[in-house]
Amino acid sequence: MEAVDLKKELKPLYQPSAKEVVVVDVPAMNFLMVDGQGDPNASQPFPDAIEALFSVAYTVKFMIKKGALAIDYGVMPLEGLWWADDMTKFSQEDKSNWKWTVMIMQPSFVTREIIEDAIVEVKKKKNPSSLSSVRFETFSEGRCAQIMHIGPFSEEGPTILKVHQFIDTVSHRRGKHHEIYMSDIRRAHPSKWKTIVRQPMH
Repeated sequence: MEAVDLKKELKPLYQPSAKEVVVVDVPAMNFLMVDGQGDPNASQPFPDAIEALFSVAYTVKFMIKKGALAIDYGVMPLEGLWWADDMTKFSQEDKSNWKWTVMIMQPSFVTREIIEDAIVEVKKKKNPSSLSSVRFETFSEGRCAQIMHIGPFSEEGPTILKVHQFIDTVSHRRGKHHEIYMSDIRRAHPSKWKTIVRQPMH
């Protein structure tokens, strides 16, 4: 059986420095996605979306491992795109107007047919409430600035500012605020949480 280490293959994208902002070119990749809106800490659709994503992602992983491809790989981390229709009102203080897309990157050998079969399988076994919202889509960001934030989400402000200031000195920001959650927050202490903060730029 072939084993694939996606985080290692995509090291520049998923293992940035925590010391300095770096520029990366992010290629088009395929993701499982669920959209939603509202405060992620206070609205049930947010954890429901995450449950549905991971249910499908792990089912796909086991189908690939046991199927004709016989490839073993680690499920990739949860990622989130965050924005508001009026970005002047996008703040940490009031998250009620936030919009979000949570997503999990899928290896290039995962096909739409495998995803559809996995969703049928998940529906039979668990049928999480947000399963019907899961979609499979190609997402392309292109040139981005990013850095690793270490610590709780509530302390991300200065890290985000650092990324924005870096971009503003050389170019212009575009697209949506992007975070990649590298830690299992159920197990790791908040002071050790690792979150990649990424922002597309011109």
